[in-house]
Amino acid sequence: MAVEPDKPGVDDPGPGRRLGLDVGTVRIGVAVSDRDARLAMPVETVRRETGFKDRDKDDIDRLLDLIHEYDAVEVAVGLPRDLKGNGSSSVKHAKEIAFRIRRRLAKDDRMKEPPPVRMVDERLTTVVATSALRASGVSEKRGRSVIDQAAAVEILQSWLDARHFALNGHSPSNVGDEVREP
Repeated sequence: MAVEPDKPGVDDPGPGRRLGLDVGTVRIGVAVSDRDARLAMPVETVRRETGFKDRDKDDIDRLLDLIHEYDAVEVAVGLPRDLKGNGSSSVKHAKEIAFRIRRRLAKDDRMKEPPPVRMVDERLTTVVATSALRASGVSEKRGRSVIDQAAAVEILQSWLDARHFALNGHSPSNVGDEVREP
């Protein structure tokens, strides 16, 4: 079954920081963008505590605190899909966390308007992040503590890049196709 991510640039909230999340069964990697929404940077790894039937626990509280701390205008949650676009078994986890964040933000009186929570294609982000960490000499043991952050950076950076292209009238597939005058 194909699972469709949100499209960047649609109902864009404008300038400001974005938060990116890589949701796993054990940890949630967190990344944040700069204020210009150009560059994603790692923030932290939050230990996953909330299960499907649980009340919101400290992990959800921490994610909301980070949204407030960075004054995020948008939250990008990685949507795990295979190469054919089908949802992996982890889709439920990502959607559950996104749902809980949306629900809590809607009731949060600290914000004038809650930031949109987007589902973002995250195909191969963990693979790319793992390869990059290995190439940089990070040990596998140390890598476990930062791999989720690195994957969150990949998720958020891909969203930022696609957003930039969408808002500037380009799509990633036609970048570089412009005709230049000699």
